[in-house]
Order: sequence, then C-alpha cells, then structure tokens
Amino acid sequence: MANLKEIRNRITSIKSTMQITSAMKMVSAAKLKKAQDAITAMRPYSSKLTELLQNLSATLDSDTGGAYSTQREVSKVLLVVVTSNRGLCGGFNSSITKQVIKTVNEKYSDVEVDLFAIGKKGGDVLSKQFNIVDSRNDIYDDLTFDNVAVIAEKLMSLYTEGTYDRIEVLYNQFKNAATQIPQVEQFLPIKPIEGGNAEAVNSDYIFEPSKIEIIEALIPKSLKTQLYKSIRDSFASEHGARMTAMHKATDNATELRDELLLTYNKARQAAITNEILEIVGGAEALKN
Repeated sequence: MANLKEIRNRITSIKSTMQITSAMKMVSAAKLKKAQDAITAMRPYSSKLTELLQNLSATLDSDTGGAYSTQREVSKVLLVVVTSNRGLCGGFNSSITKQVIKTVNEKYSDVEVDLFAIGKKGGDVLSKQFNIVDSRNDIYDDLTFDNVAVIAEKLMSLYTEGTYDRIEVLYNQFKNAATQIPQVEQFLPIKPIEGGNAEAVNSDYIFEPSKIEIIEALIPKSLKTQLYKSIRDSFASEHGARMTAMHKATDNATELRDELLLTYNKARQAAITNEILEIVGGAEALKN
C-alpha cells in the first residue's frame, strides 16, 4: 500500500504542474498576439527607414552625420545581447548565448569584446565569460519607443566618442510561435546598401528643406527604430517560445499522468486480488 500512496502523490504533483504549465501557456498566448501584431505592423516601416538611411549615408561627410557611417579599424567591439528576464521558454535564451560565443570566436577572436545585456538571463550566463559593461533588465517593464531610445542614444554616444569601433545587436527574430531565428545585425557604423550610390540617391529623392537637416534628424531616429524593432522582435519571440514550451510541457505531463494512472490501477488491482486470495485461503483453512 506504501507503493500506491507514493504513486498517488506523484499523480497529484503532476496534476498541479499541469495546471501551472497550462495557465502559463494561455498567458503567453494572449501576450503573443499583442506582441506579434506590434512587430508585424512595425517591420515595413523599420525596413524602409533603414533602407533609406543606408542609401543616404553613402553621400555624407563626417561633419554632417557621417560619423555614424565612418568605417574604422576594429579594435574594440560592443555586442548588445537581447534576451529575456524569465526562463521556462525552451531554448530561447540559450540560442542567443550560443550565438554570442560563436560570433566572438569566429569574427572577433583577436579584438576586445564587451557586452551590453538587455535581459537578465543572458547577462547572468555570459557574465561568467565576458565583460558586461551595462545591463538593462527593466526595459520589459515598460517596453516603449521612448525607453528604448535612451539606450540607443547611449550606444550612439559610445560609438561617436570612439569607445567602440563597431556595435552589433544579437536577438531572436520572430517567425512564428514555434520558430525563432537568432540574428546578428550591425548597429554602428551604418552599413551602406549594396549597389547604393550618390547618383541614385540624388535622382530618387527631393530634399526639403535640405538634405543635411533631414539626415541629421533621420539618422538618430532610424537607429532608435532599428533597436526598438530588434527588442520588439525578441519580445514576441520570447512569448512564442514560452507558449510552445509550456504546450509541450503540458502534453508531456498529461502523458506521464496517464502512465502513472495505469500503473496505479494495476497495482491497486493486484493488491485487491491478493487480499481476496488471503481471505479465501483463511476461510478454507478454518473450514478444514
């Protein structure tokens, strides 16, 4: 009977776990819908603004915003690592930490690399191997463009002041609830678009009041939008990954519960059969 009690306790424990994972799945599904709508609506604007910026950056000199597109010899790199503050989301965070290690080993093994952590999980893991110069774990409490713009302005200052020669952003791009694609995007310096040239820019656009004034306002806004889009992408990916992970956890718990119920019923049936045999044996002994 002790064995039966142990199985009952395990079944009760698994049912409690199922309730938790099922609730987390529904919460993530609700949050995912909102986050997915936000990033889907933002991508076309962000992509077009980035394309425009890349085209125009090729025509600038260092005094009119070209400081953001000046290519320098890379001796110090800053990687902005976007992860989540919470776990229970499958391989969402580990995929980015692995991508960071891969990027450093393959591209920046001979230069100094620092990390800027956005999200607690990535910072906790990578701080054991890399230097974390700053972290912003509070950004998800109120994920707005204005709050992200503060981070973007700091990154732009670090680049223009010469603290870092290149800044890259690593994050999970949202594809669907079950698929997140690790991305490595160059934030600064601005990469000129392939095939773009000054003649094409001058012929495609009419500048009013002037190109310089527009560019000086456009470059910071575009960089802020690019970073905001990356964090929004990661935010939607996190909820998609958590919803999928909790769905699988609930399915696995259901399967384990069913197996334990079958084992419990078999053990209970065997115990009842043994009791019946003992009663019959005792009755036969008394009769004889």
